[in-house]
Amino acid sequence: MKFLDWYLKIAAVSALIGASMEMFMIKTGFYDKVTVLESEKRAWENSPEAQAVREALNPWRHLDPEETKKS
Repeated sequence: MKFLDWYLKIAAVSALIGASMEMFMIKTGFYDKVTVLESEKRAWENSPEAQAVREALNPWRHLDPEETKKS
């Protein structure tokens, strides 16, 4: 327990920095912007266009499922 005061100082400074970063994100509206971006991303991922892109980019789409079960 030789360096307990040093560890406490580091923990206090780290907590202060973390709290200030959170306050900055709240004050600038960061969380509101992220919420909108995430909802737009989820809406696009569930769209038919996104499904078509996923199927087109899947290199194993032509493999027969029965063939893979036998292997």
